[in-house]
Amino acid sequence: MSYGGRNGYGKGEGHRGTFGSSPKPVEMGKEYEVEITEISNRGDGIARVQGFVIFVAGGKVGQNVKIRITSIGERFAKAEVV
Repeated sequence: MSYGGRNGYGKGEGHRGTFGSSPKPVEMGKEYEVEITEISNRGDGIARVQGFVIFVAGGKVGQNVKIRITSIGERFAKAEVV
């Protein structure tokens, strides 16, 4: 008897979003002062507002910048430097 192969482990797991149905800590079009703390795989800066991830186009690690929110998703937002 073989126990190998696909057994479905992991399906549906990883859905840990704490912001999914709760209000987001950022608002569309609003401006925030943030610090870029990381760079994403795509080269965007990563900042956080109350733990909520914001991808900042053109942001560099260590920058303190004013940003404007351009889109908001379930788990992250996107912004541009003002």
